[in-house]
Amino acid sequence: MSWACAVDVTGAADVGPGVAMVCAGAAAWLLGGRTPRARALFSGAETGPPRWQRMVARGRDRLRPEWWCLVAGLVVALLGASLVPLVAGALGVPLAARVRRAAMARRERERRAAAVIALCGTLAGEVRAGRQPGEALLCAARESGGLGLGEAQAGVLAAARFGGDVPGALTGAARQPGADGLVGLAACWRVAVDRGAGLAAGLDRLEGALRVERDQRADLRAQLAGARSTAVMLAGLPLLGLLLGTALGADPLRVLLHTGPGLGCLLLGGVLEGAGLWWALRIVRGAETG
Repeated sequence: MSWACAVDVTGAADVGPGVAMVCAGAAAWLLGGRTPRARALFSGAETGPPRWQRMVARGRDRLRPEWWCLVAGLVVALLGASLVPLVAGALGVPLAARVRRAAMARRERERRAAAVIALCGTLAGEVRAGRQPGEALLCAARESGGLGLGEAQAGVLAAARFGGDVPGALTGAARQPGADGLVGLAACWRVAVDRGAGLAAGLDRLEGALRVERDQRADLRAQLAGARSTAVMLAGLPLLGLLLGTALGADPLRVLLHTGPGLGCLLLGGVLEGAGLWWALRIVRGAETG
């Protein structure tokens, strides 16, 4: 205590920064030794997964599923000692890419339809809560996670915020696949604004109709799943025949890839197989959309 009382003000001012630096270093050492996040924080290192994991994830994102056609063609080409499977696999890449894009478009269409249904329900609740239609639409779009309309969403929200032509904006946005329900929403909006009808009641009926339509499509798709699976299974039977022939020692790859009749049968069979699969899936898609 006696030596502490003898320290003057200048000495205290000189000791203060040193003590602060010692305390900061001790805290950094203690925290850095306990958690990796603290070590990264005090050392300036980047948090997150290691670099090699990020590189693998980036490569997996860039490797599209359709490139497996080329890989499969390369494997068969090595087994059969012929370039024909490799060429067939390369030709199958754009076809598989088209199938993948069609599946992505279908999922996007279903997601957009679900977003429109959720918007109608949330908008009806906001209108019942006493909000004006424009304000209710903004709140409903925010609470339901957006309209899912891409660039058209900005036009709809701008019309609602600044008193523009909301029904016209909704009708224009309804041209996107899966957003057909916005036409009904635009009609309800126009009737409610022009004639003073109840917007919430119309939105409830519209939401119910859209839900029934979505459930019917899902039920029909479930009923047609068996037909689609059967068509795909029948298309894979020639591959099963090749495997059985190889297991029996018949060497079907040599016959198909290195003889004239074999190449002719392979070409004719591939054309007929592709045409049959395309026709069967077209019938299924026609039943879904019809």
